[in-house]
Amino acid sequence: MGMGGQNGEGCSSGCVKSDPRYTWEEIQKHNTRTDKWLVIDRKIYNISQWLKRHPGGIRVISHFAGEDASEAFQAFHPDLNFVRKFLKPLYVGELAENEPSQDRGKNIEQVEDFKKLRKTAEDMGLFNASPVFFGLYLLHILVLEAIAWATLNYFGNGWIPTIMTILLLAVSQAQAGWLQHDFGHLSVFKKSIWNHIAHKFVIGHLKGASANWWNHRHFQHHAKPNIFSKDPDVNMVHIFVLGDTQPVEYGKKKIKFLPYNHQHQYFFLIGPPLLIPVYFTVQIMKTMITRKDWVDLAWSLSYYTRFFITFVPYYGVFGSILLLTIVRFIESHWFVWVTQMNHIPMNIDHEKYRDWLSSQLAATCNIEQSFFNDWFSGHLNFQIEHHLFPTMPRHNYYKIAPYVRSLCKKYNVLYEEKGLWKAFEDIVVSLRKSGDLWLDAYLHK
Repeated sequence: MGMGGQNGEGCSSGCVKSDPRYTWEEIQKHNTRTDKWLVIDRKIYNISQWLKRHPGGIRVISHFAGEDASEAFQAFHPDLNFVRKFLKPLYVGELAENEPSQDRGKNIEQVEDFKKLRKTAEDMGLFNASPVFFGLYLLHILVLEAIAWATLNYFGNGWIPTIMTILLLAVSQAQAGWLQHDFGHLSVFKKSIWNHIAHKFVIGHLKGASANWWNHRHFQHHAKPNIFSKDPDVNMVHIFVLGDTQPVEYGKKKIKFLPYNHQHQYFFLIGPPLLIPVYFTVQIMKTMITRKDWVDLAWSLSYYTRFFITFVPYYGVFGSILLLTIVRFIESHWFVWVTQMNHIPMNIDHEKYRDWLSSQLAATCNIEQSFFNDWFSGHLNFQIEHHLFPTMPRHNYYKIAPYVRSLCKKYNVLYEEKGLWKAFEDIVVSLRKSGDLWLDAYLHK
């Protein structure tokens, strides 16, 4: 047990026993499939069995096994006192007194300054959502759907009304995607239960997807952004090679599932057009059925039921399926370009064990603020602030942004911001660069 032996054993009666103490070296050994410990505020917890009950999924909490998870714990949970109740039975000891609070040589001053920044945001009320903002946002989504139906009902199913309906539904679906993202991050209501209910309504009934599938996937991305084997968004199942490290590794091993030196070209064929209508749709349905997630499946089927009841009278069954496919096709382009512009051009690599500020800034960048950019991206143009404070309501990102810039400048952490079209262009440039690295390694190393 190492330092854990210093727990007062053998002392005379009346001696006060202290909790077991452990070193970081000992803690880091508890990072196996069946044995997982993590540290929160110097206290050590054994999550080996409990992780199966973790609401955010098994993987996201497992990614911090053997590490200090204090910053992630605070970032993901708006009600810390409630969550700490679940930690008490998992407690096994504390860090030894001579051990630093942060593991692996992280900058303690930087970590402490980020804590102060979070406290500043709390004191400014930036974690309080505006009911008016989110109420109007939901209303504009519902109004777009209503206008789409009214267009067909009034003008019939000719080419022009059909095109108008498709565009209105695509905009509505994309905006519903950003709204479900807000509820999924528990950033609207103070009580988590209301966020969960609203999340299932928006992602399930308004979009036909699964809240649990989204949570388990997306929280991993936030916990370890752009980290291979931990962020599912960079797990491209051999279709693309990303960053500077993976292409060289694939090239040296002579791995060639596709001609990666052309990935910046075939990205346009299999990336934006197919992600939502093919990959996500199949994966979501498969996940709900295999995991027997009947609640999410019921929400999802309520969307499809409503959709076909609405549009079959105008287009028939096959016409309605085609209509839905085209809407998904347009939405998929919108979703891919917006979500990837902040990440693919950034650092993508294996685990580096950075502190929260450094890890999030290495993997994210911002897009210039404007009314259109805010609406078009669901405020994900403030990707840096969103990743640092995932439970903060999006309408407050611009208020905390100057403080984040100042902190980054103090510690020489890159805070990158660019224009929208430059961000789109950088996706293609990044894919081309990675493809060239792969080809060079494939041919010459």
